[in-house]
Amino acid sequence: MIGIIGAIPEEVNAIIAEMQISETRIIGDRKYYIGHLENVACVLVFSRIGKVAAAITTTTLIQEFKISKLIFTGVAGGIRKDIKVGDVVLATHLAQHDFDVFPLYPKNEIPLINKKYFTTDTELNQTATNEISSFLEAKNIHNYISENDLNEFKIQIPNLHQGLIVSGDQFIYQKEQVSKILNDFPETLCAEMEGAAVAQVCYEYQIPFTVIRTISDNANETATIDFKRFIEKISNTYGLWIIKHILKNIKTLPN
Repeated sequence: MIGIIGAIPEEVNAIIAEMQISETRIIGDRKYYIGHLENVACVLVFSRIGKVAAAITTTTLIQEFKISKLIFTGVAGGIRKDIKVGDVVLATHLAQHDFDVFPLYPKNEIPLINKKYFTTDTELNQTATNEISSFLEAKNIHNYISENDLNEFKIQIPNLHQGLIVSGDQFIYQKEQVSKILNDFPETLCAEMEGAAVAQVCYEYQIPFTVIRTISDNANETATIDFKRFIEKISNTYGLWIIKHILKNIKTLPN
């Protein structure tokens, strides 16, 4: 059973529409869609926004549905200047940019488990890399997203980036926020609000996982203007295509 999470309904609605759903269950006021996608058994849910919500949802997937792997899909704000709207960031590791109990523990480190970074699964990431790269090829992406919609968000040749994603219970849209993140985590590619919490739960339960984020904005003053329309027009299509093609190959991965 593969777990699939998005933070908000708009990030997973397109996937739900493609699933062969055999059952739905409500646990903790969240609806879990159980069925198959690309002939792979999976359970899909939107977690709600923020680290606590994401951690609750991930724990439920592991304990109640006994998932063997987890894929998180959604949008994020680009932090590094070369990361553009329409690009995709695949996390190699994640950290909580707003977690800090210094001087009791080293800065940004999670107490007791002594970790600042949580790494994603190598095999899942390799499959994700192949499929994301294939989707972002110019001819392919134009088959699924109209020229008008791509032009609206100035998406020309989107790229895949791999590296650090940071999470915090803040919507990042101010220069001061970005500066603080880069001061503490200079290698940051993008920021969002759930991934590192998912990563910590998966680490503690030893569940292979991957986090895939489509860049919806550049974490600046236009972020709130672009966000919802971008999800509707662009990231839904990204997420559905990428998830379906990862699942097509997932049976070849080790459990």
